[in-house]
Amino acid sequence: MNCTQVVKFILMGFTDNPELQLTLFAVFLAVYLATLLVNLGIMVLIRSNPQLHSPMYYFLGNLALVDLLYSTVVTPKVLADLVTERPLSYAGCVTQILMFSVFIITDCFLLATMAYDRYVAICHPLRYSVLMSPRLCVQLVSGSYLLGLVNGVGQTIGMLNLTFCGSVVVNQFFCDISLLISLSSSDGTITSRILTAAALLFGVSSSLVVLVSYIAIISTILSIHPGEGQHKAFSTCASHLAVVSIFYGNALFIYLKPRSSRSREEDKWVAVFYTMVTPMLNPVIYSLRNQEVKEALRRLRARK
Repeated sequence: MNCTQVVKFILMGFTDNPELQLTLFAVFLAVYLATLLVNLGIMVLIRSNPQLHSPMYYFLGNLALVDLLYSTVVTPKVLADLVTERPLSYAGCVTQILMFSVFIITDCFLLATMAYDRYVAICHPLRYSVLMSPRLCVQLVSGSYLLGLVNGVGQTIGMLNLTFCGSVVVNQFFCDISLLISLSSSDGTITSRILTAAALLFGVSSSLVVLVSYIAIISTILSIHPGEGQHKAFSTCASHLAVVSIFYGNALFIYLKPRSSRSREEDKWVAVFYTMVTPMLNPVIYSLRNQEVKEALRRLRARK
C-alpha cells in the first residue's frame, strides 16, 4: 500500500527537553553563525589572495563550501523545530536525504584528495607542480562532487523504495535514512543493501586513500634528517590530519560501535558533532595551524 502522498515526518530532535530548548537554540544558532562566518571567510580569503592560489587552498576552498552546504541542509531545520515543531513533508525529507548524502560523500573525497595532495607535496616535492596540475585539480574536485551526487541519487532511490503511512515520528533531528528503514511499513532490504554498498564503495575507498597517503607521508618524514625539514613536513600535514581524525573518528563511532551498546540520545549528540560542529571546526583548524593563512589574514587587515 502506497501512503507516501499523505505522510509527514515529525522530527523529535531535542523537543523532548523543553527546559533545554532555549539554551540549545542559542548554542546551535551561535555554532551555525560561526560556521557561516569562518567558511565564507576562508573562501573569500583564498579567492582574494594570489599567494593562496595553489592546489592545497583550491581544495580547502571547496571543502569550506561543502562544509557550509551540508551544515545548512540540517541546522536551519533544527533551529526552526526548537522554536515551533513543524512536521517535514515527504518531499522535504527526500530532499534533505539527497542533499546531505551528496555533500557528506563529497566531503569524504575532498579530504582524500587533500591527503593525496599532501602525499605528492612531501614525497615528490620536485614533481609537485607537474603532478598536481590545474587540470588534475579540477578533475579531482569535479570527481568528488560527482561521486557525492552518485551517492545522493542512490540513497534517494533507497528512500523512494520505502513506504510510509500517516505521520511518522523520527527520534532524530534530521531525516536519517538508516533510521527510517525501521519505521517503514514496507520491506527495507533493498534500501539496507544500498546503504551498505555506499558505505563500502565510498566510505572505505576514500578512507583507504587517506590511510595509504599518510602511511607514505609518515614513512617519508621519518626518513628526513631530524631538524627543520622534518618539522616543516609535519607542520604542513598537521591541520589536514586533525580534520581527517575528527571526521573519520565520528564515522568510526557511528558505524563500528554496536547499536545494542549505544542509546539513541548518544547517536543524536554524535550527529550534532558531525553535522554542526565539524563544519565549523575545519576552517578554524586550518587557520590556526597554517602560517600562510595567518599571513594572508595579516595582509588583509593591513590593507583595510
